[in-house]
Amino acid sequence: MSLRGFLTRFRINKFPFRFVYSDAYWMVELEDHVFPAEKYRLIYERLLHKGAKKENFESPEPASDEDLLLVHSPKYLNRLKTGRLSQSEVIALELPYSAELLDFAQLMVGGTIKAVGLALEDGLSVHIGGGFHHAFHDHGEGFCILNDVAIAMRKMQQCGAFQKGMIVDCDVHQGNGTAEIFAGDETVFTFSMHQMDIYPAKKEKSTLDVGFWSDDGDRKYLDSLKSHIPRMYETFKPDVVFYLAGADPYERDQLGGLTVTLAGLKERDGIVIQGALQLKIPVVILFAGGYAFDVMDTVEIHLNTIKMSQKLKRKYL
Repeated sequence: MSLRGFLTRFRINKFPFRFVYSDAYWMVELEDHVFPAEKYRLIYERLLHKGAKKENFESPEPASDEDLLLVHSPKYLNRLKTGRLSQSEVIALELPYSAELLDFAQLMVGGTIKAVGLALEDGLSVHIGGGFHHAFHDHGEGFCILNDVAIAMRKMQQCGAFQKGMIVDCDVHQGNGTAEIFAGDETVFTFSMHQMDIYPAKKEKSTLDVGFWSDDGDRKYLDSLKSHIPRMYETFKPDVVFYLAGADPYERDQLGGLTVTLAGLKERDGIVIQGALQLKIPVVILFAGGYAFDVMDTVEIHLNTIKMSQKLKRKYL
C-alpha cells in the first residue's frame, strides 16, 4: 500500500495523549547524512494533516548543564562545549560535530524530560524524537552525543517523580550507552532487543539482552518479545517504561538486517505498550533509529506506533 493510501486511512479525531516536538529538530545541518532528521518534520506535518491540533504538541526547552551532569562527565561536557573533541571522538560519533549539533542534542534531552513528565500525568506520551542510546557517560557514539534516555531517567528520579524505571529498547542496535550508564543500578532495568551482527561490535551488558541475527524476521523477533513481556513488567514493577520504538528492525532499513515487516513492527508496538498500560504503568515513547531507504517508510512506521498508542490508551486508561 502506498503512503498516500495509508494516510487516507489514518484518521485522528482526538488524541488521548500529548506529543513533544520542536521545529528545531529537523533544522540541524547534517550534510546529507544517513540520519534522517527530516523525519521529525514529516511526522509532525502528517499528524496535523490528519486532524491533530497544535495544542496537542508541547515544545521542549534545552536541558540545563546541571541536567547533563547527572549522567555525563564534566570533562566530556567541557569538550563538547568548547568544541575540543579529539579526532577519534568525532570518528566514533559518526556525525559532523558543530555547536548547532550540540544545541540539537540538548533540546532533544529537554524533550525527553518533558515527555516523561507528560507520561506520568497522562499515562502515555510520545516524543517525536529522542532515543539517543549510544552516548556513554564520557563520550558519544553512533549518532548520539548526549544520552537523553539516561538523563531523563536520572532527572526524574532525582526530583522524586518516580523510583524505578524500565527501558524497553527495540532499536535494531543495542543500547550500549544506557547499559553502561545503568550497570549495577537496581532502580533501572535495561532491556535491549537488537541485532548481534551489526554495530556496536562490542555489546555492553544490559539487565536483559536479547540478540538476533540477520534475516531472523517476524516470528523469532515477536515470539521472543512475548516471552518477556508482560512478565518482566510484573516482576520488576517499574513506575514508568521508556519505550525506544526504533523503526530500524524494518526489512528495508539501510543499517539493519532483521527483516521485520511493517505488520511485525505494529505487533511489536502492541505487545510493549499494551503490556504496560494494562498494568497501569505509564509509557513514554521515543522514536529512536530508523534509516529506511525511503524515509516515508520510516515515517509510516512511527505513525503506526502513534496509532497503536492511541488505540491502547483509550482501551486501558
